[in-house]
Amino acid sequence: MPKFMDVHHGMHGITPQALKDAHQADLDIQGEEDVDFQRAWADPDSGMAWCISEAPSAEAVKRIHDRAGHPATEVYPVPVEV
Repeated sequence: MPKFMDVHHGMHGITPQALKDAHQADLDIQGEEDVDFQRAWADPDSGMAWCISEAPSAEAVKRIHDRAGHPATEVYPVPVEV
């Protein structure tokens, strides 16, 4: 299944618990779009957060994030990794 990296903006001051809660909100519904969110990172100072997932499409990733309440600003395919 294709892998994607998505980016969120506007999450200034995010705490580890808030990131964990947001990630869990994705995990709770990810199966409805056949998405597998694997990991999330955030920088409270810049307000940016990133997630890596496997999904059938970037649109599926966007739909889950939208429904979970934290829309992704950008979603990029990750066609090559080491």
